[in-house]
Amino acid sequence: MSSLYAAESAAAFVSQSPYEHFHLRPAGALIGAEISGLDLSQPLDDATVRELDTALAEFGVLFFRDQSLTPEQHIALAERLGGIDINRFFKPVDGYPQIAEVRKEAGQRANIGGGWHTDHSYDAIPAKASILYAREVPPIGGDTLFASTVAAYETLSPGLRATLGGLKAVHSSRHIFGTAGRILAETDLKGRVINPELATQDAVHPTIFTHPLTGKKAIYVNPGFTLRFEGWMEAESAPLLAYLYAQVTRPEFTYRFVWQPGSLAIWDNRTTWHFAVNDYSGQRRLLHRITVQGERLN
Repeated sequence: MSSLYAAESAAAFVSQSPYEHFHLRPAGALIGAEISGLDLSQPLDDATVRELDTALAEFGVLFFRDQSLTPEQHIALAERLGGIDINRFFKPVDGYPQIAEVRKEAGQRANIGGGWHTDHSYDAIPAKASILYAREVPPIGGDTLFASTVAAYETLSPGLRATLGGLKAVHSSRHIFGTAGRILAETDLKGRVINPELATQDAVHPTIFTHPLTGKKAIYVNPGFTLRFEGWMEAESAPLLAYLYAQVTRPEFTYRFVWQPGSLAIWDNRTTWHFAVNDYSGQRRLLHRITVQGERLN
């Protein structure tokens, strides 16, 4: 899809929106949508939840502004979208184990999520979605980049699609969160990232999967947690994985979200990657994240 065609399609979508319980406007040409007219602190009825699920599947990531949520309301929102997948490695909010803190203090150098990845791909049953809520953000910087693995797949050649369709990939948390992982060895995030002894499992997922709602295919590997293709050595896997990583992060497949206090993003972990930009040295940034349980990929 060309950028011009995507822009024209986005404009047409605004005038013919199928959503009745909120206003939706595409944010980027190929990924993301801005939602307004919805107070997420209030209980959501079934019809609204169905429309949110549909929009999330179609656009990959949904953005909300000016929300005011207590931790209890944040949890209630997540539970309407599915079960909660408690993160083992991020320090939780005191009294709320369902909510992971995405925190960087003013004196820290490293940040959480400062590389392209998708949450929980290292689990045997990967996450459906993440819900990230901004409580304190720097005046400038600290944005998050999102990329569409659906758009990236759709522009691959038929030959490469066929090759990838027969492959599975091995994902792991060991090299990031484990006792010998990069977090403890190379960053100053000790205390923010916890339980390295729990980073013991690997998971195998299809390299290409079909979304259960849209029927669209997407690439399901990522630079953060994918090690290799099943049955391949890491050295053999590296060139093809590098090609896919470059493909997904082409500028036309990405969108940059600027956080404000009260902003909230919900993204589909199966069809998007994200990257927390670490460009706010000396500033504090605090967001709360809940991960929503998914299902096995097909």
